[in-house]
Amino acid sequence: MNQGRIWTVVSPTVGLPLLLGSVAAMAFAVHFAVLENTSWVSAFMNGKTVAAAPAPAAPAAPAKK
Repeated sequence: MNQGRIWTVVSPTVGLPLLLGSVAAMAFAVHFAVLENTSWVSAFMNGKTVAAAPAPAAPAAPAKK
């Protein structure tokens, strides 16, 4: 481990819970942001099917003279 000397400054009984807690907090924050800023994720998580985007309409044929 190339950063092994950190445990001479910070006790592992303090450092590891802080490290794992910060990772868990960031993961929660990212998931919360995704749920709050999208409309389809919450519907999908509640079991609703997400409708596919409609196909673009074909271009109109040119008018004949």
